[in-house]
Amino acid sequence: MAGTLYIVPTPVGNLEDMTFRAVKVLGEVSLILAEDTRTSSVLLSHYGITTPLRSHHKYNEHEAVAGIVAQLEGGMDIALVSDAGTPGISDPGFMLSRECRRAGIDVVCLPGATAFVPAIVSSGLPCDRFVFEGFLPPKKGRLTRLRMLAADARTCIIYESPKRLPATLRQLAEVFGPERQAAVCREISKLHETVHKGTLDELDRFFQQNNPRGEIVIVIEGSDGHRAADSDKVSVPENTASRPLSKYARKRMEMESDS
Repeated sequence: MAGTLYIVPTPVGNLEDMTFRAVKVLGEVSLILAEDTRTSSVLLSHYGITTPLRSHHKYNEHEAVAGIVAQLEGGMDIALVSDAGTPGISDPGFMLSRECRRAGIDVVCLPGATAFVPAIVSSGLPCDRFVFEGFLPPKKGRLTRLRMLAADARTCIIYESPKRLPATLRQLAEVFGPERQAAVCREISKLHETVHKGTLDELDRFFQQNNPRGEIVIVIEGSDGHRAADSDKVSVPENTASRPLSKYARKRMEMESDS
């Protein structure tokens, strides 16, 4: 009987974000594949997990996948972890998961930590519909992708390194427009977690003067929200002033008049 591949999310910062189930699975499998065994060793030591570790990262996954699938077919249960968050989300994992599915091997992904969910929820921007881009192409196709995202009505989520953040914010302000609302979320769940909110122009100017550190998530307002915000600044023509107000609008006006 074939084994099972468990995809196990690990904390993006705070070690207490590990779930009971994740600790149990990592302690019961025969092998843990880790993006960086040194990073994962700290986590496993913290929870007293002694399961053997093997390196599995973007530089060796092409060569390693066939051997791992063979071990799973032989009945071994294996867990996959990345340095932080859910494997496969801007981290190794997709290729192994795909090949296991093709081979008929069960793949079980545990729910758990990932950086972009707390980032969009804490940003104050709409989170009912969003597009997750991960890391943008560094050069080829980057501008084309940005122009496409700038026209998207959904909130946009981008990962970025602290070194590249100032240049990326400047480019975002140029392509999306300087007045587009955004948030830069840094070091999520860690001691120095911060969320900077404002227009892309304001965030650009701030981070040109303040060197960021740590893991970065950028959340950007969608095009529809931007147009709606702009429309609030436009005066209402006289011929539309007598139109019936919605229940929400009437209540809002009453609250403003009471104040």
